[in-house]
Amino acid sequence: MQVEITREYIEQVEEAIERQDKDFLLGTMAEMHPADITTVLYELDSNEARYILDILPSELGSEILSDLDDDIRNEFLDNFTSQEIARYVNLMDSDDAVDILNEQSVQTREEVIALLDNEEKAAAVLDLLHYEEDCAGGLMAKELIKVNLNWRVRQCIDEIRRQAEKVERFYTVYVVDNRDILLGRVSVKKLLLSKDDTQVKDIYSEDVISIESYKDESEVVSVMQRYDLEAIPVINIQGRLLGRITIDDVVDVMQEQAELSRQLMTGISENVEEDDSVLRISRARLPWLVIGMVGGLLAAQFMGFYEADIALLPAVALFVPLITATGGNVGIQSSSIIIQTLSSNEVMFDNIIQRLTKVLLVAIVNALIISLLVLGFTYLFRRDFTLSMVVSVALFSVVMLASLMGTITPMILDKFGINPAVAAGPFITTANDLLGLTIYFGIAHWLYNL
Repeated sequence: MQVEITREYIEQVEEAIERQDKDFLLGTMAEMHPADITTVLYELDSNEARYILDILPSELGSEILSDLDDDIRNEFLDNFTSQEIARYVNLMDSDDAVDILNEQSVQTREEVIALLDNEEKAAAVLDLLHYEEDCAGGLMAKELIKVNLNWRVRQCIDEIRRQAEKVERFYTVYVVDNRDILLGRVSVKKLLLSKDDTQVKDIYSEDVISIESYKDESEVVSVMQRYDLEAIPVINIQGRLLGRITIDDVVDVMQEQAELSRQLMTGISENVEEDDSVLRISRARLPWLVIGMVGGLLAAQFMGFYEADIALLPAVALFVPLITATGGNVGIQSSSIIIQTLSSNEVMFDNIIQRLTKVLLVAIVNALIISLLVLGFTYLFRRDFTLSMVVSVALFSVVMLASLMGTITPMILDKFGINPAVAAGPFITTANDLLGLTIYFGIAHWLYNL
């Protein structure tokens, strides 16, 4: 029976742990997916979670450890001996095992590797530890299915059966030569439908997309998204097949990148979480708040140049927030689309004229609608046609300018090697405020003959 994870169930689990009721815990968790058990563990303290992990089968425990959030898992494993960690690492894919070992001290890492029963697993883990975590080599697993170009179908099927014991999921069979150079792939269906004495070289396809081990993880994500791949083979600079990256690992990277982009766009300069220290969270938020404050002070100082105009016509000051807020919103909207395109490694500068033309047309449509609405509302409530025209014309101009600024600013920042996700917001907001106020008061000065 499927158990629903509710507050009531969590309380029942806590009570069962207190009275050491293994039958209840094993019975209710028997039908649970490992990810659901992980959710339950998040609600328990370290000792309670440890008790559950100890009574569960080791295979299930290894999956749960792989699913745990890095920070929680690291804290959790502090209470484990090297022998206990090795028991779970033995049952994991090599990439998941390396993720866990990278979180441990050098001593613990070496002790765990020495305790691994499977020599092939230990060799794979040692090989993967050489790669940085944020490159293709750091994402790949060594477990895969490969066959030799010169083998016959019967030999291939026997080898697939042997290799499949250590590969939980495989999407394709890779074809290599005697030096392990990746040549192509062959589908299991084609192997099953071919005669036993058919050679692989007669039925395999050279149409295989691979990625070098040194490539950045963002490029791995881009390639797998572009070609809609469930797995991608990883090769070295000579083309030798090293391992493969599966879609579940790429989804994790995509989630991390999306979270980081969201934080950067909101002015958080570090990867922080709710349970981090007050100092760390403040340090991540403060720099860009200070930059925004400086921009606001500059805008306030800038308004001082028009103090005489405001004194003659105080109503003009009422619409300053409308001008600055609209300009900021339009600029951020435009920049968000460009930043998303830049982050996906799409080619931007080859069709720059086409992009700017589209931005211009969208800006004209939005500016016309907004300015006409403001013209009508302002005249309805203020009964001052000149003031209504000032606000309307200024707003039209600001929307056009902000659209242009929001488009070109991220592209310029990216060209100079500055992360546009971090810097675009403050740049665009400050520039739009200053230029928007200049346009607004300039039009007011002109129409009112101040």
